[in-house]
Amino acid sequence: MRRGIGTTALVAALALAATACGGSDSGDDGKKGSGELSGTVEFWDTSGDAEKGFFKKVAEEFEKEHPKVDVKYVNVPFGEASNKFKNAAGGGSGAPDVIRTEVAWVADFANLGYLAPLDDTVAVEGKDDFLKQAWGSTQFEGKTYGVPQVIDTLALFYNKELLEKAGVEVPKSFEDIENSTEKFEKEGVTPFYMRGDDPYWVLPFLYGEGGDMLDADAKKITIDDPAGVKAFETIQSLVDSKAAITDVTDGWENMQKSFKDGKVAMMLNGPWAIGDTLAGEQFKGKEDNLGVAAVPAGSAGQGAPQGGHNLSVYAGSDNLDASYEFVKYMTSAEVQKRTTEELSLLPTRTSVYEEQTVKDNQMVQFFKPAVDKAVERPWIAQGNSLFEPLRVQLADVVSGKTEPKDAAKKAGEEYAKLLKDENYK
Repeated sequence: MRRGIGTTALVAALALAATACGGSDSGDDGKKGSGELSGTVEFWDTSGDAEKGFFKKVAEEFEKEHPKVDVKYVNVPFGEASNKFKNAAGGGSGAPDVIRTEVAWVADFANLGYLAPLDDTVAVEGKDDFLKQAWGSTQFEGKTYGVPQVIDTLALFYNKELLEKAGVEVPKSFEDIENSTEKFEKEGVTPFYMRGDDPYWVLPFLYGEGGDMLDADAKKITIDDPAGVKAFETIQSLVDSKAAITDVTDGWENMQKSFKDGKVAMMLNGPWAIGDTLAGEQFKGKEDNLGVAAVPAGSAGQGAPQGGHNLSVYAGSDNLDASYEFVKYMTSAEVQKRTTEELSLLPTRTSVYEEQTVKDNQMVQFFKPAVDKAVERPWIAQGNSLFEPLRVQLADVVSGKTEPKDAAKKAGEEYAKLLKDENYK
């Protein structure tokens, strides 16, 4: 249920009143009498193993520019971060000053009153430089609750040597993948890894059939439309035909290991996986063996979801000024340029794409056009909650427990419960 403006304001006010319990352990407002920033900024970073070292280093460099500010860097596993932040913010104790928010979390957290609006702060200086689609994910009910850090989407990663040995062209559709099964089997390889534990990986199948989770403008639930059924059917067919291997737990680790070890030839993944993938047996020292192509199409077209991360400030922080300045620094053009150079992650500022090192980055060359065509998700308070019903049904479909038609229907029923106060049909 979406809270009314009065309730949201009240929650934010209560959070701000609880400054002694939440946010950093600084005893002041982040500035001395001279206006110099001071105190502690606790930063929860949700990046993975291949990225966290870089972001920790950059976060701590902020201290050199502001010697009286102590940055407390905490890496929180992505899968745990949303609930952990909600528990801390809702309980008034233990929430960080700044959190790296997945794009779907912003509206959710803002709706609960847990994020500070950033519109009149230094955090959003140069906001016209941000990509339009990246900026869209920071907005909720007319206010800004995040600053874009990186933007991404899914693509098809493929092992060039394995495709060449099997005599298979880069597939343009999921049907092409299924039809390549016999050729790969002769090489002792499975064509594709299908994430069975993460609903985000369902979206290219859904978009490929011309569908979506819902139509936010028309307030209509669409996951149970024929396109939703067809998406589940395509997933089921890939698994049943042995064109894909899958599991419903530890999907990330299993997928990465299978691909890096050459057990599967293809997977769907994003820019965040490049560093880890290139460290694998099949690609270490031979980076050119990693191919990246557009996600395969379904029967009605092709599409991948817009993803990415923003930086948001906790409404209950007792060091707001330093937190705003920290967000500004971490999302600056210079830091984004370095992020691309070291991690091949995509910038959210248009000016950074003019830098020669960014222009020359092969992954940026592919992923930027893909991001430009990516499908924006509904930026509503319940947007993040839409994935759990999808996760449950995905697991049941790939496990053979539920037929695609029933899976789409059940997901639609759960969406109706989540959105019952929003007049969705």
